[in-house]
Amino acid sequence: MSKVRGHRGGSPTIDMTPMVDLAFLLVTFFMLTTKFSEPDPVSIDTPTSQSVIKIPDTDVLTISIAKDGRVLFNMDGQYNRAELLSKMGTIYNVQFDKEEAHSFALASSMGIPMGSMKQYLDMDPDQRKLVPQPGIPVDSLHNELADWVLQARLTNRRLRIAIKGDRDSNYPVIKQVIKTLIDKKVNRFNLITNMEKAG
Repeated sequence: MSKVRGHRGGSPTIDMTPMVDLAFLLVTFFMLTTKFSEPDPVSIDTPTSQSVIKIPDTDVLTISIAKDGRVLFNMDGQYNRAELLSKMGTIYNVQFDKEEAHSFALASSMGIPMGSMKQYLDMDPDQRKLVPQPGIPVDSLHNELADWVLQARLTNRRLRIAIKGDRDSNYPVIKQVIKTLIDKKVNRFNLITNMEKAG
């Protein structure tokens, strides 16, 4: 009968140098290729609630309402945003070039009326940060938000709509935003809140 001989010299060693090199290469790659999103033009202090429903990460249209009543619009997906701008340009008879569409696709929340959109997108990104955004018109005579919502839903059929209002927002503005959604047959939407602290 043959005997099995034990391994002499202790346990085998594994050289981890290539794996560490690869990890650092990946970290460097992600650091150099990541594009950070622009900060929102207004800060919004949302009210608290006990809701635990999580808003999805994609296919979301967010309507933000600032403390002073300005309404801002945001939709995820660069391709969808560029297509949406093209549709809005057709409605309002404004021609946007590729650079302007690219700037819009990369921007964060937008509160610029369509009449000023082209001039705004032509600005340098650093200049844009300094320009106050007056908000998207939502009054009954000139309701651009209704067109944004309708065209966004035609661009992305899976879109979910969320309202992010400041706790001190003007109630009539919130009421007008909700009325706009209902007029466009949007009967389901989310309200973004902060989690209420227990205790």
